[in-house]
Amino acid sequence: MTEPFDLTAIVGTGGIAPRARFATDATLLSLNGDWSFALSPSLAEAPDGIESPDFDDSGWGTIPVPSSWPVQGHGSPAYTNVVFPFPIDVPFVPDENPTGDFRRRFTWSESDGGALLRFDGVDAAGQVWLNGTLLGTTRGSRLPTEFDVSDALRPGENLLVVRVTQWAATSYLEDQDMWWLPGIFRDVTLQATPAGGVHDVAVHADWDVDRGAVLRIDAATRDGAQAQIAIPALGLAALAPGEEHVIAGAAPWTAETPALTEVVVSTATETATLRVGFRTVTIEDAQIKVNGTRIRLRGVNRHESHPDLGRAVPLTVARAEMLQMKQYNVNAIRTSHYPPHPGVLDLADELGFWLVDESDLETHGFELIGWRDNPSDDPAWRDAYLDRITRTVQRDRNHASVILWSLGNESGTGGNLAAAAALSHSLDPSRPVHYEGDYDCEYVDVWSQMYPTQSHVDAVGRRAEQPLADAALQARRHAMPHLLCEYAHAMGTGPGGLSEYEASFDTYDRTQGGFVWEWVEHGIRQRTADGRAYFAYGGDFGEPLHDGNFVADGLVDADRVPRPGLADYKKVVEPVKLTIADDRASLTIRNRYDFVDTAHLALTWSVQGGAGGDLPVPAIAPGDSATVPLSSEAAAGALFTVRAVLAQDAPWAPAGHEIAWAQAGSLPAAPAAGPGSDSVAPETAGDVITLGPGVFDANTGHLTALGAIEVDGPVVTLWRAPTDNDRGVAQDRLDLPSDAELWRRGGLHRLRTRVASIDATGDVLRVTTHVGPAGTDHRVQVVLEWTSDGTALSCSATVTPHGDWPSDWARVGLEFALPWAADGVEWDGLGPDQHYPDTGQAARLGTFRVDSARDLHTDYVLPQENGSRAQVTRLRLGAPSSSGAALQVSGEGFSFTGSPWTSAELDAALHTVDLPEGRAFTRLTIDLAEHGIGTASCGPGVLDPYRLTPRTVTGVLRLQASASR
Repeated sequence: MTEPFDLTAIVGTGGIAPRARFATDATLLSLNGDWSFALSPSLAEAPDGIESPDFDDSGWGTIPVPSSWPVQGHGSPAYTNVVFPFPIDVPFVPDENPTGDFRRRFTWSESDGGALLRFDGVDAAGQVWLNGTLLGTTRGSRLPTEFDVSDALRPGENLLVVRVTQWAATSYLEDQDMWWLPGIFRDVTLQATPAGGVHDVAVHADWDVDRGAVLRIDAATRDGAQAQIAIPALGLAALAPGEEHVIAGAAPWTAETPALTEVVVSTATETATLRVGFRTVTIEDAQIKVNGTRIRLRGVNRHESHPDLGRAVPLTVARAEMLQMKQYNVNAIRTSHYPPHPGVLDLADELGFWLVDESDLETHGFELIGWRDNPSDDPAWRDAYLDRITRTVQRDRNHASVILWSLGNESGTGGNLAAAAALSHSLDPSRPVHYEGDYDCEYVDVWSQMYPTQSHVDAVGRRAEQPLADAALQARRHAMPHLLCEYAHAMGTGPGGLSEYEASFDTYDRTQGGFVWEWVEHGIRQRTADGRAYFAYGGDFGEPLHDGNFVADGLVDADRVPRPGLADYKKVVEPVKLTIADDRASLTIRNRYDFVDTAHLALTWSVQGGAGGDLPVPAIAPGDSATVPLSSEAAAGALFTVRAVLAQDAPWAPAGHEIAWAQAGSLPAAPAAGPGSDSVAPETAGDVITLGPGVFDANTGHLTALGAIEVDGPVVTLWRAPTDNDRGVAQDRLDLPSDAELWRRGGLHRLRTRVASIDATGDVLRVTTHVGPAGTDHRVQVVLEWTSDGTALSCSATVTPHGDWPSDWARVGLEFALPWAADGVEWDGLGPDQHYPDTGQAARLGTFRVDSARDLHTDYVLPQENGSRAQVTRLRLGAPSSSGAALQVSGEGFSFTGSPWTSAELDAALHTVDLPEGRAFTRLTIDLAEHGIGTASCGPGVLDPYRLTPRTVTGVLRLQASASR
């Protein structure tokens, strides 16, 4: 009979003591692959006797290991950010506890020595048998468990059986803002342990500014065997373990120069190989320093999520992610909120990242009940906290990329966290400890915060922040570096306000950057009945409690396709700052790298539509600047662009890859938008007014045709389909509803128009309307003055508020409904990606083209406003081929949005597949003013300079039908 499974246990049983992960020449057998599998709705309903070789599993199906069973068609995913999806009845979990049983037969050919069985990740609790023998249980879903199977393993065929429950007491410690996805989701491996082999290795690889590389390796062997150390590349052999060795010829490791040295630890029966990086982490002068140098963290938070595989992320995908990060100037990763797959640490060492390695811990759901019964301050849970930090440190301690140990995330505070910090310091004195929830910085080494305002970060940099009441704690915190473990919530359109954070990071030594939340969206791929794919989020699987699309908040989508915010982040944090002099006679280059000079870069320049060339690159030391002259040819162009690119191939990008850029000048002027000297007069005939190429409805004042092109509009809009950030309640405006709610209360989404007058006198067609929502007396007066030179129309628009508006405006837009799908969109202005007042730092001036208005749109998981292009002087939309024309709009710098959907359709849609496709329609909105984006989905809202308060707004546009290309 299957032995009882104690789900109230908080640590696993039967496993060996935690040890480091390292490569070995001992026999390894991967047990990944197809396993027999059956899912029961509860532990009580799971079959007995599954561990027996005689148990009949012929009626079971199969499942791949590693995987998460809900994305393999067994049960359903569930997403919550904070709330526990079960009653808080510590340490118990519901009887309704999905239970997955796994069975795998395998052949073992080794006959000498023992073996270890390693599970790298089992969510949430596992019970393991080998050949009918109970090995023990697993706890800590994202931590390894190893069993000594020497007595149970036999040559020939073996049977491995694992029972996994979705819930256990430890689920209270694993509330980590992600899908709840049970299963054996990481590798399962059997490793031979030859007698006299290498059991564990602890690397102490420091970089001493005076002596260089200093190495000590502590090796634990089996049976008292003697170990030796060798560094083949440097010709070193037979070095003694446990002693300090100065290694001549080794280079220091940093995220910018990830120099690794292969170190071999061997006995007579086993050889272990490690890639060692020499570096030292210290905190001095309220700064994190590596090898004596302050570092700058340009980071992201990285969860492990795959749209088809759940928590099982192949290392090929992880490598591609990390290459992508490097290409976008990301140099740091916080492993939110658990240690990652061990291969990720290898990649970080190899490619060069600063890692904050986080323990597998979050008890956030207790916050909703006032932190009552929170395990963080309950002595009964101390063993679990110490177990988790021990297993984190012991597994990953040999990796140069790890510069901070993090105790976990959003678990309140208490004695267990303080004890975990003390244990971390004891296990590894060489690395500082991080935990954001220690607000008073009693037991951590760095001051970490989430989502503070930009002004607060600036105050911290100036050492003018609000002090703690306890003077001793304030003095302690004042001596700490400051970092943002989460900021710039990358949910939907946005994030806004990156530049203001960067200004503080770039100005003050103490503020050393942080980690954008987050890298990847956690959408789960689903399909409609007709096969259209979309990304599902919380609530899409019938969860009674969920947090909606809050799981879709990444710089890249679930398929790792970059969102516009990633390009903005790359631009804002670029490690080289290029500044073109006002007279364009010189270029100043500021090196913002921490360790490398600029010798690895090349500089190229170009003039819009003209010449281009290369510039000399002086070897500028980190933190220094230099100025190089620009040629007169470069200075003569209208729009001048200079780019810093890789001079040679790097392990993460080819030569020519762009690191930074700058521009000066402007695009060629568009045709004048105002009235010309050869004005023609409007003519009225019945319900139609004709003005040059324009045809207007005499009752509404709408433009209905421009030459052979059908149009309808404009109407003034003050609203946009709310973004995720518009919907959020800003942490710096908690006394107010969200912007979106204020806009709805103000009626911006339900404006109605009254035509006050249509005056076709002289050379001007003047259309005056009053636009406002029902039930209120606040409105805007809109005056459109149309003129024509006979070939084009000019529109002078004035929008004036009246009454007491209860909210800001989302935009001041002139909206046209075009009864045709744009066939090619071309513009002169900022591009290629979107730009709002506080976003779009990556947008540069140029001429850009996409095939259709659909291509201007970003498929955010929850449809919303997006796609604005700014500082546009000329816009051209290809009309249907039958017209032989295109609609062209020019002006002195407007924004536009071209979309196949109305704002109401975007607002109503819950998923991308809810939007109609394939119809002949384009919504063209010419924005004369726009509200910023901010990060109120989680963090501060739109900063005051970017808020669109009700005010008079004007603009002048020129419209014409041009020849189709």
